[in-house]
Amino acid sequence: MSNDITLVLGATGNTGRRVAARLRLRDTPVRAASRSSQTPFDWFHPAGWDQVLRGVTVVYVVPPPVPGPVYEFVAQAEAAGVRRLVLLSGHGADDWGDSPFGLDMRSAEDAVRGSALEWTVLRASNFAQNFDGHPFRVPLAAGELALPAGAVPEPFIDVEDVADVAAAVLTEPGRHAGRVYELTGPRGLTWAEAVDLISRASGRPIVYRRVSPAEYTATLVQEGWSENEAQHLAEMFVLLERGVAAWTSDGVATVLGRAPRTFEDFVLRAAAAEAWRC
Repeated sequence: MSNDITLVLGATGNTGRRVAARLRLRDTPVRAASRSSQTPFDWFHPAGWDQVLRGVTVVYVVPPPVPGPVYEFVAQAEAAGVRRLVLLSGHGADDWGDSPFGLDMRSAEDAVRGSALEWTVLRASNFAQNFDGHPFRVPLAAGELALPAGAVPEPFIDVEDVADVAAAVLTEPGRHAGRVYELTGPRGLTWAEAVDLISRASGRPIVYRRVSPAEYTATLVQEGWSENEAQHLAEMFVLLERGVAAWTSDGVATVLGRAPRTFEDFVLRAAAAEAWRC
C-alpha cells in the first residue's frame, strides 16, 4: 500500500464517487473533495487549494463548467509536489471546431497537457446513467423525452466503465503517460432508440419527441435552469448532430482488456431498480 494520496475532485459527482470507491478497494489513500464533501473544494476559491493538495501525488480532475481555472490549479499542483493528473473530458474534443459547447473541457485539456506533469486525458461520450439520473430521468418517468437530437447515433458509455478506466489509470503510473483515451460504448444508438429500449425494459409507455434547440432551451429555462446552462446543453446537441462524436473507440478495451458494457446492460439494471417509476 502506497502512502501517496490520490485526490479525487468532483467526489460527489457521477464519476468521482465511483472512482473514489474503487481506489479505496485497491487500498489507495484517497482524499475525496467537492463543494459538499468533508474535504471542501471550490474551483472559484483557489485560496483553499493548497490545503487540499497537501501530500497529494495524483489528481483525478473533473473540470469546472467554465474555461480558465484549471491553469491555476495545475500550477498550484506542480508547486505542491503532485506528479500525475488524470483529466475527464469529452469524446472527440479535437473535432468540436468552433462550437461554443465544451470550451471548459478544451481549456482544461490545454492546461493539463501543457503542464510539466505526467498526464492522461479520458474523453467520455454521454453517460448512459444520464437516463436514470439528471437530467433525463424525470421526463422519462413522466412518459416523454423531448430533445433536439435526430438520426445521428451516440455511443453512450456506462459510467461504471469510465470509473473502472479512471481507477486503473490512476493506479498505474507510467503506463498511461501522455495518452488520450476516447471512451465510448460498443455501438451507437439514436436517442429515440435509447428511449425505446428503456420503454420496453421498464414496461412503461415512454415516447421520444424531437424538438428544436430553441424549443429545448426554452423548456429548460421554464423548468428552472439558468439561460446559460440551458443554452450550453442545447449546444451539445447541435454539436452532436454534426456527427463529430458518433464514432466508437477501443479506449475501454485498451485500458481494461475487455469490451465496454452495452447500453442494454445499463437499461436492465436501471429497470430492475425501477428507475423510471413515477
